[in-house]
Amino acid sequence: MAWTYILESEKLNKYYIGACHKKLNDRVLAHNSGKYGSQRFTSQTSDWKLILRLECEDYAHSIRLERKIKSMKSRKYIQNLLKYEDMRQRVIKQTRDI
Repeated sequence: MAWTYILESEKLNKYYIGACHKKLNDRVLAHNSGKYGSQRFTSQTSDWKLILRLECEDYAHSIRLERKIKSMKSRKYIQNLLKYEDMRQRVIKQTRDI
């Protein structure tokens, strides 16, 4: 199982979009602990909260979905993903069929 996920930092007022194929909770803890190095975006704070997780068929699918969401470059798009289940299902389907 793989995931595309969105984290939110209230301190930074920012979102982070990522993908993983391991335990998602461990991944969030790693972001908050600075495991990925001091030069990474998520190392700026340790208040990252998981606000959305999207289950994918495999890791390749989760990467495609991550890139699709990032390509939108829109806070509003992320907020709409959080709000609308049909929008989430549509983007999952779009990236599955590539």
